[in-house]
Amino acid sequence: MGTCLRNRSAVAAWVQSRLLERGASKETVVAAGERWSDGSLRPSVEDLWGAGAVIALLGELGVGELSPEARGAAAAFRDDALRECSGGVELSDAGFGDDVRVAARLDASRCVPVLDAARFVDAVG
Repeated sequence: MGTCLRNRSAVAAWVQSRLLERGASKETVVAAGERWSDGSLRPSVEDLWGAGAVIALLGELGVGELSPEARGAAAAFRDDALRECSGGVELSDAGFGDDVRVAARLDASRCVPVLDAARFVDAVG
């Protein structure tokens, strides 16, 4: 499933319902990161914030215990500095400041993209 700041409430509600359906109390959330031009991994604070946004809301909803790593991701989300991070500055300097503002809109989308074979589909649409 794909998540970001824009769909965190929809994703958290979907995860919560899936956990209840399965009678489970744990879910794994992974901040994906991206690749540098040489193909090596570039850990992305923006992805950490996206994961942390969902984790923070799941915690507020009382969905299981949060691991120390999950609590750290949630804390990172609460310390929002999207426009100040390398990616935000890079995009703004390249003339894409509006895109950064759009990406930072919390709960602007109800879409929950899940991978179905080789493409993403909306799990709630």
